[in-house]
Amino acid sequence: MFAMPSFKAAVAHAAPVYLDPAATVDKACAIIAEAARNGARIVAFPESYLPGFPVWAALFRPIETHDLFARFAAASVRADGPEIAAIRQAARAHGILVSLGFSEANPVSIGGLWNSNILIDETGAVLVHHRKLVATFFEKLVWAPGDGAGLRVADTSVGRVGALICGENTNPLARFALMAEAEQVHISSYPPVWPTRPPEDAGNYDNRGANLIRAAGHAFEAKVFGLVSAGCLDDNAKRIIANGSSEAAEMLEKCPAAPSFFVDPTGKCIGDELTEEGIGYAEIDLSGAVEPKRFHDVSAGYNRFDVFDLRVDRTRHSPATFTEMDAPGPADLPDPGGVAEE
Repeated sequence: MFAMPSFKAAVAHAAPVYLDPAATVDKACAIIAEAARNGARIVAFPESYLPGFPVWAALFRPIETHDLFARFAAASVRADGPEIAAIRQAARAHGILVSLGFSEANPVSIGGLWNSNILIDETGAVLVHHRKLVATFFEKLVWAPGDGAGLRVADTSVGRVGALICGENTNPLARFALMAEAEQVHISSYPPVWPTRPPEDAGNYDNRGANLIRAAGHAFEAKVFGLVSAGCLDDNAKRIIANGSSEAAEMLEKCPAAPSFFVDPTGKCIGDELTEEGIGYAEIDLSGAVEPKRFHDVSAGYNRFDVFDLRVDRTRHSPATFTEMDAPGPADLPDPGGVAEE
C-alpha cells in the first residue's frame, strides 16, 4: 500500500533574471533555501524558468526574432551542465524536492532546444527528466518536440509525483499515462503570460481560467493534489522581450498574467494563490485522495481495459545510431599472396 504522507508544498511564482542563467540559478537556489526554511518538502518552479520564457516569439514575426533566438539559445542549458548541477546541490543541501522548468540545449545541435522539466529529490538525484512532447503554438519556433522518456511518475518521500508542462495538461493521453502510474501529486508548470491580440480583449483566452480548469480537471479525474507554478516578468524581462518595440511593451502590460496556486482531489483551490512575485504554500494530506477514488478510479476499477488500450513509447530519441567496429589487426588481414615462409 502506498504511504499517505502529510506535508507542506511550495510553488515559486518567480521572475527569472532574464537570459542570465547563472544569476537565475542563484535566485532559484535562494528560493529553494527559503521554501525549505519555511517547512516545504517540495518546491515547483515555472515553465522555462531557466533562463526565462520566450514570450518574444509571440510578439514579433519570425524573421524579426533571429537575434532574440540566438540569445535564448546561448542562455539555454544542458541537463548535465553546471547550472542544473547547482540546483541539484541546493536540493541536497536543503533537503527538499525540486521541480524545475528549463530550456534545454541539445548536445548535438547548437540551435536545437527542448522545453524541459526536471524533478530532483532531496539527495540531489534526478528522478525524472521530461521534454515537452509538443511545443504549443508559437513555441514551435523555439523548441523541438520531445519524447516519451519523461512520462514517468517518481516514488518520493512526499508520495508519487508526476509533472507535465503547460499545454501538455490539455492532452488526455499524456495525463492518463501518469494516472496509470499511481500519481498522487501532479505538478503543472506555466509561462508568465500568454499574449492575445488585441491585448485589451482577452476573451479568447482567460489565462487563470484555462490553467485552473486543466489543473482542477486533472485533479478531479486522477484524484490527485495539484501544484500549479506560473512565472512572472520583472521590468528587466519586459525590456528584453519588447526589444525596443513600444507596441510589444504595451502588449506585455495588457496581456493576461498567470497565477500560481494549488488544487485538491475535488478540484477545489487550497492554500495560497499568487499573482505577485513570491512563494506560495499549501498543506497537503494525501489521505484526502482515498475517498474520491471510491467514486471513479479511472486507473483501476472505473475503467474498461478490455475496451481501451494505451501504449506509451518511453524511448529516448536520438538523431542517429552509430555502430563501431575495431580496425583489423595484422592477424586479421588476408594473405597478400607473397612468398610463403619456409
